[in-house]
Amino acid sequence: MITFNISQWRAWAPGLQTPAQWHAWAAGDTPAPATGQVPDVSFLPAMQRRRLSHLARMAFAVAWPLVDGLQDVPLVFVSRHGETPRTVEILSELARQQPLSPTQFSLSVHNAVIGLWSIMRGETSEMTAIAAADDGFEHGMLEAAGLLHDGAAAVLLIIAEDQPPATYTPWIDDVPFAYAVAVLLTPGEQWQLSPAATGGQPADLPHALNWLRASLNGQAVFTHPGKRRTWNWQHQP
Repeated sequence: MITFNISQWRAWAPGLQTPAQWHAWAAGDTPAPATGQVPDVSFLPAMQRRRLSHLARMAFAVAWPLVDGLQDVPLVFVSRHGETPRTVEILSELARQQPLSPTQFSLSVHNAVIGLWSIMRGETSEMTAIAAADDGFEHGMLEAAGLLHDGAAAVLLIIAEDQPPATYTPWIDDVPFAYAVAVLLTPGEQWQLSPAATGGQPADLPHALNWLRASLNGQAVFTHPGKRRTWNWQHQP
């Protein structure tokens, strides 16, 4: 079992940006369609914004405000599918026998988001990019808790998934909509997380979104079944 506090959180999805909108969503409201909506990263210079994919924009939009004024904050970034839209674009260029952009390729790798974060914030603390299956959120929590145990005063955790290209629709069924969730972890015993070595029926939402819904609804105990293990969550008021 690991324990930690979560001092702040932020989340973004089309039509879901403010805490009030997320509380309404957690209560069962369906957000109005928000076609073409993009995350607000106006706090970055225009030249830097141009380098960010939609996935990176989501991650920056939710995470940047959480560490405003803080320094030396380790980062754990979690995404199962990563920069899939950018990768498909590169593969399409190859199929058309077009020359590839070195910049596009360098920004398509799984740790591109944390690389851009390090450059744009001048952050040199430890950073980790994780690609896991359905329980990547919990694996990110384990990594962050380890950094707290090693002496970090706070750790930033980001989980983000972009809407996959239509080409991958038959194989990617765990992204109901594009979303990003960021939490700032600090030492404490507010939250308890422990795994059990049995799987079960998967949760109806990605674990990060299910955690957010349960938290906003005041659930003190809930579980996230996965293919190989079940994660038990407990919140102490």
